[in-house]
Amino acid sequence: MTTTVITNIGNLVTNDPTRGDGPLGRIRDAAVVIDGETVAWVGPAAKAPAADQAYDAEGRAGIPGFVDSHSHLIFAGDRTAEFNARMEGRSYEAGGIRTTVKATRAASDEALEANLVRYLAEARSQGTTTFETKSGYGLTTHDEARALRIASEHTDEVTYLGAHIVSPDFADDPAAYVDLVTGEMLEACAPYARWIDVFCEKGAFDGDQARAILTAGRAKGLMARMHANQLTYGPGVQLAVELDAASADHCTHLTDEDVAALAGGNTVATLLPGAEFSTRAQWPDARRLLDAGVTVALSTDCNPGSSFTSSMPFCIALAVRDMRMTPDEALWSATAGGARALRRTDVGRLTPGARADLALLDAPSHVHLAYRPGVPLVRTVWQRGRQVPA
Repeated sequence: MTTTVITNIGNLVTNDPTRGDGPLGRIRDAAVVIDGETVAWVGPAAKAPAADQAYDAEGRAGIPGFVDSHSHLIFAGDRTAEFNARMEGRSYEAGGIRTTVKATRAASDEALEANLVRYLAEARSQGTTTFETKSGYGLTTHDEARALRIASEHTDEVTYLGAHIVSPDFADDPAAYVDLVTGEMLEACAPYARWIDVFCEKGAFDGDQARAILTAGRAKGLMARMHANQLTYGPGVQLAVELDAASADHCTHLTDEDVAALAGGNTVATLLPGAEFSTRAQWPDARRLLDAGVTVALSTDCNPGSSFTSSMPFCIALAVRDMRMTPDEALWSATAGGARALRRTDVGRLTPGARADLALLDAPSHVHLAYRPGVPLVRTVWQRGRQVPA
């Protein structure tokens, strides 16, 4: 197996404070040795062991590959008109999802996969090396299962979201749709998924329905995550903590009790600033969560309706500018935080034994991700030890 040393890294973030300076474990004038798909060594470049081949980073900053723990990439159609109307003053409502459901049901498998591959490549070119993605735009047993089957061919982090909204086919009988989601649809989808998710929100599913859906998924071996407290206050966050969900995602409207529950549990608060940017909604208060000791992740929420961005650097810039995170906190949340939201220990860090996922930046440090928003700073990406186009 070929080994590679990436040397002359001006400022390397390892996310391991035992290996370098500060919480990010930064090493100046660093090197990383890759053996196959994993990191074999990190440290000062002057002490790097020999390898079969070498890559000169030319003083660029190095960071772990981004871990995007929340996206919706299996879809068809376009919602430009909805976005345009919203920018003219309309507020976002969950019902907009129905537009994408109609287009997704009509699309071929080939078209859905082509869209997925396109957006994964787009994200990878911006430094994302671990992707979670969800179903939720089919809302029939056939369409949810095929979405997950397609997704599972491209990522290990696949989430069953039959409970995105109540299917238009069951508009007059939501209880029957919950029965479908927890019964026949779950049976068909579970073999392709690792996670189960539910949109616990007014206009989607209430607390009792969310509990039933996540409980059924757990009984089939799926781990829980939840869309919680995006549009208003509600039971989602505390229910997520109670059920030991890996993450409660959005977390925009939180009571003191919600924050205390997150701080005392194992559930990560995944913040999705692209959604607030695209809907002109209230920003989540990341500072409040961090100061309370809550583990925070950042993710894109890439979807055609409320956050049509695949750029983790853009979300980092938003988090620093509008959610009161420091550049260090935002980078950690977009890497190690995302890994925790997926309950992974092999990604989101650059230490021996971790997966060899990293990005080199055309910048002297990771702070430039927020300092130079919108600038394509990612120069080179390695995923599973292989250099990929950026």
